[in-house]
Amino acid sequence: MQLSVLEKRRIQAQVIKPIYAALLARLGPQEARAIIAAAIREAALAEGEALAREAPGGRTDLPAFVKLFEGWKAAGALEIEVLAETSTRFEFDVTRCRYAEMYRDMGLEAIGDLLSCQRDGVFVEGYNPAIRLDRAQTIMQGAERCTFRYRVES
Repeated sequence: MQLSVLEKRRIQAQVIKPIYAALLARLGPQEARAIIAAAIREAALAEGEALAREAPGGRTDLPAFVKLFEGWKAAGALEIEVLAETSTRFEFDVTRCRYAEMYRDMGLEAIGDLLSCQRDGVFVEGYNPAIRLDRAQTIMQGAERCTFRYRVES
């Protein structure tokens, strides 16, 4: 049975939660966040690199990335409005994020942005460094919607 990305993130968060609590108690919120951020960044970069190595035909262009993105939406994890989809741009807004809802329900709203939101741009760095993400806001950080603007740099 294949787990959805949402379910994988839930399992990861269950493991990270007591680690974060221990870091928080010992080091305080700023240092605890910094350690979690660094660890998640490394994991996301490695995941992007691994999926690039496994890419069918070695294709890691933006259309191939868009196909991968379907996995993050699986199981109703994200509700989105696509604004543009070309070979060099993929722009959309997330209007509902079950990842954010899950982290809040788990009491992890203080690091939910690190556990998921931070991954988005870092993952794509590992997958294809020519693809960039610009995002002005996220639901996890209190905005009404997340603004995803992926583009290919020449």
